[in-house]
Amino acid sequence: MKFIHLACLLASLGMAGSAVAAGPFFVGNWTFTTAVVAPWADPHRKPDDVERARLMGRTVALKTGEISGPRPFACAKPRYKVTDYGPDMLFQGAFDEMRSADGKVDPKALAASLGFVGSRIRTLETGCEIDVHFVDDTTAEIGLNDYVYTLKKR
Repeated sequence: MKFIHLACLLASLGMAGSAVAAGPFFVGNWTFTTAVVAPWADPHRKPDDVERARLMGRTVALKTGEISGPRPFACAKPRYKVTDYGPDMLFQGAFDEMRSADGKVDPKALAASLGFVGSRIRTLETGCEIDVHFVDDTTAEIGLNDYVYTLKKR
């Protein structure tokens, strides 16, 4: 009887250990899959297509101690913080700035147009100038130079 309890205890500890070893949900390889012109972009000026083309298909690796990938995403010493943002705070407050400029912009509707659901959006602050906003555990979005890039976890 003691042997069965010990075996169950060891098995549960092994399972708990493997769950802990997996790391935070965001750790892993994220591939740039699509890009759309950002809602805040000037409609009279076309964003730089060269950067977008350079990033498509490339991978950013979010690791516990570093971020590797193409410029400007690589970072030697990220300081990760996961928090929930409201739609007005996405993309460094770009939607809120748009609302302030014309008074008619609805940040929640803009966020929904990019796939975000609800009033709280899980966001990874990296401490490296780039914030990562999560649509779900395998889809993230990043704003850069008048584009919103979608990344998929691989």
